[in-house]
Amino acid sequence: MSYMTQKGYDKLVAELQQLEAVERPKASAAIAEARDKGDLSENAEYDAAKEAQGLLEMKITQLKAVIAAAKIIDTSKLNADTVQILSRVELRNVKNNAKMSYTIVSETEANLREGKISVKTPIAQGLLGKKVGEVAEIKVPQGIINLEILGISFEE
Repeated sequence: MSYMTQKGYDKLVAELQQLEAVERPKASAAIAEARDKGDLSENAEYDAAKEAQGLLEMKITQLKAVIAAAKIIDTSKLNADTVQILSRVELRNVKNNAKMSYTIVSETEANLREGKISVKTPIAQGLLGKKVGEVAEIKVPQGIINLEILGISFEE
């Protein structure tokens, strides 16, 4: 099961529709075009088009599975007392005073550029269940970091 926001779910559904309605016909057309070029046993273009189609179909299957297992969470009904999935957490690194902010999301919605980290990352795991004012001691590949929780909220 994958917990996500309505926005994240809608984004996955849109991506699936794009793949099925646009990319799949393009892949079929590329195969047909390569097939028309003659002998398939020595046709690298045909092989590449078939491989690309296989990868596309695999991605479509994976997206369908994620969408089928998705559980949409209404963030307006969540309690901001403790860090949980879909929490927006304001943090301060105790050692260097650097401030940062992350939203804890499902693996499928994770995007570091947008400040969204997977619930399965060491940082997210170390923050879950903590309250504002607490310091989470988190083991990361570089060692141990201490992050103070400054605020917890939910994006609408």
